[in-house]
Amino acid sequence: MNRVYVCSCFGVTEKQVKEHADAGACTPRQIASACKAGTDCGSCVRRIQAILGRGNCPRRELVDQGMPALTAEMTAETADTVVELGEAA
Repeated sequence: MNRVYVCSCFGVTEKQVKEHADAGACTPRQIASACKAGTDCGSCVRRIQAILGRGNCPRRELVDQGMPALTAEMTAETADTVVELGEAA
């Protein structure tokens, strides 16, 4: 099995980034909230942006319409991740 790592700091693969994108993550920040990729040295952020591209993103469309982009569930997940990152520091 050939694994292409995007984030070597946290061992996140291209496949994982794509799975998070398929689940609704549209920005590098949302990917970071899902798996921490891009939160350490930052060298993978451009690669994450390239994977995400400018394709259709339901959340981006909501933002363009002036509506909130994150559901309460995503907001809670993001808050949990922020707490975890803060504790790690």
